[in-house]
Amino acid sequence: GGDAGQWRVVSQSAWIGEGLPAVPFIRIDDQTDNQMGPPRWTLRGFTSNLRYSTRSERSLLDRRSEGLHRSHATCAALIPITKSPQWWAMAQDERRAIYARSEHMAIGADYLPAIARRLHHSRDLGEPFDFLTWFEYPPEASTAFEALVARLRSTEEWDHVIREIDIRLVRC
Repeated sequence: GGDAGQWRVVSQSAWIGEGLPAVPFIRIDDQTDNQMGPPRWTLRGFTSNLRYSTRSERSLLDRRSEGLHRSHATCAALIPITKSPQWWAMAQDERRAIYARSEHMAIGADYLPAIARRLHHSRDLGEPFDFLTWFEYPPEASTAFEALVARLRSTEEWDHVIREIDIRLVRC
């Protein structure tokens, strides 16, 4: 986050816990580019396998999903999330059970292909957030995006979120 980037920040708010310093732009890249000026903050993450998804859920996602970087998807959201120590103290199958009861995958699938998404894992890097969730969608899907995040935030899974920041963006 800083003074230049591919995405202009429309709004930035802390939903749960401490926020991040306000920035006018988000730059997404794999390297620091000093010509664009120093960032005010940097978030790092990596993509991985779908850790809580079953075979049938993965097949559904593969059938319905469209990729990121679609020319008509000029709106985006970056939502960094941290889950509680109690969440991470649970066994994998216990976390998967909450994920399933919360219908996380089914909720997300309801909004495909209009809303594309990618999850970045940050916890294993020692970052301040466990996940960086990135969404891209066309302006006409903005209302649907609001419904998507409202449904996710109302689930049992979200009872374990202790920090969440919602950053809305438009492509420059």
